[in-house]
Amino acid sequence: MSLRVELVSGVDAVSALEWDSLVGDDDPFVEHAFLLALEQSRSVGRGTGWQPTHVIARDDAGLIGALPLYVKQHSYGEYIFDFGWARGAERAGIAYYPKLVSMVPFTPATGRRILHRGGSDLELVTRALAEGIAEAEQRYRTSSTHVLFATERERDALMAGAGMLPRMSMQFHWQNDGYASFEQYLERFRSALRKQVRKERREVLSHGVEVKVLEGPELTARDRKALEAFYFDTCHKRGSGPYLTPAFFEHLAERAPLAERVVAVLAYKGGEPIAGTLNFEKGAHLYGRYWGCSEELSSLHFECCYYQLIERAIARGLTRFEAGAQGTHKLRRGLLPAAIHSAHSIRDARLARGVEEFLVEEAMEVRRELAALADHGPFHRDSPASE
Repeated sequence: MSLRVELVSGVDAVSALEWDSLVGDDDPFVEHAFLLALEQSRSVGRGTGWQPTHVIARDDAGLIGALPLYVKQHSYGEYIFDFGWARGAERAGIAYYPKLVSMVPFTPATGRRILHRGGSDLELVTRALAEGIAEAEQRYRTSSTHVLFATERERDALMAGAGMLPRMSMQFHWQNDGYASFEQYLERFRSALRKQVRKERREVLSHGVEVKVLEGPELTARDRKALEAFYFDTCHKRGSGPYLTPAFFEHLAERAPLAERVVAVLAYKGGEPIAGTLNFEKGAHLYGRYWGCSEELSSLHFECCYYQLIERAIARGLTRFEAGAQGTHKLRRGLLPAAIHSAHSIRDARLARGVEEFLVEEAMEVRRELAALADHGPFHRDSPASE
């Protein structure tokens, strides 16, 4: 089968109907509406260091494959870090930027990167999209390509079809073991940690706050502005520039199906929102993204970022909740270590050798850490959730 491969400078070069026909059931971030919101709000594009150059592949029946792809001028907003590689390249006199990155910008969530039509041959589509990556490498004279937060199967396909190097890292994810309620979930915890969670939840109530879980269409204009303000305030507190623009938050209210994917946890005091999280849900998966507050209250972060969302996942029969990057404190609240996969290619042979050696050592360390952390979760040793 012959596939026609093309680079496009924005997701709007493809209709939402065509693009979303390739997207899986559980990932809101690779949908046309989310990627378009990033582009049209100028959260990515000129001046941001994230220039869209998506790869698409067509056969006689239409769109068969797509790869969200960006020309990067820096390594920020990726969450799988290669700053050390960039420093090593600089010391060796090798230009590391620009580079190519395939992921959803600023979104450390696992999911499909190689979007492909149902029933199509993944390996065939991968090889075609790899041709598009090679064209982008030549066009933009990039040093390397990085496919981040991919599925394990995609990583293997990229290794086989594009000669890419595998990388393993780690996050903390919650899996639903068929819990009937949050209380049943807590019953799987060891006694001391179960008491800690209950204490934290009581502590939130003692502050006199009301916590609500609201879906996108239920949010008022005041709620949306509060979520926007919380995001920018958190960026300021962490000393980092915000990635998202105010216009992105307007898109959350205006664009379907994007608004329907939004789940917000908001804490109100005296009727005013004082803290909250912006999250996204599709199919059987829930993804925590942005937290912020205007008033620091003990345990409120845990309630808004974890407990309310786990409770929602249980009530709705969702299978997975991802709460973002890093944070071993998540382990004590039932989010267990999970392997994260990516694939990388480096054009300069000298740098590639060094990176390959590093990746082998890093993978061994990650595996050791996964095994060690698995023994420190909150669950009873005989609980299925601890396995």
